[in-house]
Amino acid sequence: MLEIYQRLPANSVDTIDGELMLDHLQREKGRFKAVSSSDEEVRVFLERGHTLVIGEILRSNCGQHLLVTGAAEPVATATTDNWVQFSQACYHLGNRHVKMQIGDCWLRITPDHVLEDMLQQLGMQLRYEQAQFVPEPGAYFSRGKQGGHGHHH
Repeated sequence: MLEIYQRLPANSVDTIDGELMLDHLQREKGRFKAVSSSDEEVRVFLERGHTLVIGEILRSNCGQHLLVTGAAEPVATATTDNWVQFSQACYHLGNRHVKMQIGDCWLRITPDHVLEDMLQQLGMQLRYEQAQFVPEPGAYFSRGKQGGHGHHH
């Protein structure tokens, strides 16, 4: 069994000993159990409140390095060629504090029939697939840095 207490930036080590494939909910946790790509049990003990990023490296207590990868999971992907429709969809989902991944005129959410109906009413086309889900980190999180600026509601 590997125990993880340290996280390292992507591309910061020369040798990767395995992978830890995690879905978006697992990547949000600081403490969890998982199984590595070599079928070894892994227990992770990291600082809470800092989402793991795909590509980061986890160092075990015995010096092994595991690459964080994203697991394919069920998602609803909404697309459009219309930037106004896309902007409206992002606005309405954001107004509901929905986790979403945003691309070029596409967005991805975890399946939810109420939200899917709303997206279709806004003119978005939906498809259901298995894909990595990498939601936007939120307004108080700076990409490339761990943690926010400490603002609380």
